[in-house]
Parts: sequence; structure tokens; C-alpha cells
Amino acid sequence: MSLFGDGLEAAVQQAFTRPAPKSAGAQMRYLVKQLKGTKAVAQMLRISQRTVERYVKDQIKKPRPDLAARLEREVKARWQPQIRAKARQKAATTGG
Repeated sequence: MSLFGDGLEAAVQQAFTRPAPKSAGAQMRYLVKQLKGTKAVAQMLRISQRTVERYVKDQIKKPRPDLAARLEREVKARWQPQIRAKARQKAATTGG
């Protein structure tokens, strides 16, 4: 990413009021809640719907490295959108 993009992302990260979910189960539950169903999450992450359900129930604890990266990326992209928008707006102004 560019220098400008990195700085903007750093400003957004500092603006968050709560930390994003860390465990795979918590991340999966968050995505299921955001996307309103396990089927949508499964399609987005390119895994089976049953696998998503297993993560939600904490029957699977540790995802494969590639799935863990996709999961973390999707959670970060959706975490606290209003605070993210305010931070971007503030950073875009001259005072930011």
C-alpha cells in the first residue's frame, strides 16, 4: 500500500473503541452476525457451510493458515464501520 494508505489505515486502527475478535470462533460468529447467515460466510470464505457452523460452535478451534488470513482480513474490513468512516473523514481534513 502507499504511504498515504498506510497512514490512513494506522489512523483508523487507533480510532477503534473495541478490539476486533481474536479467536477463530469469535471472528466467525461476528461474520455470521454481520452477513446474517452461515451460508453467506461460507461462500465468502470459500469453505463449507457446515465448517462455518463448527467454528461457531467452537468444535474447530484453529483454522488453516490460509483460512485464518482470510478470516482476519474480512473481520478487519467490517469492524466498526462508523468509527472507521469518522476516522477517515478526520484524517482527510487538514487537521487530521
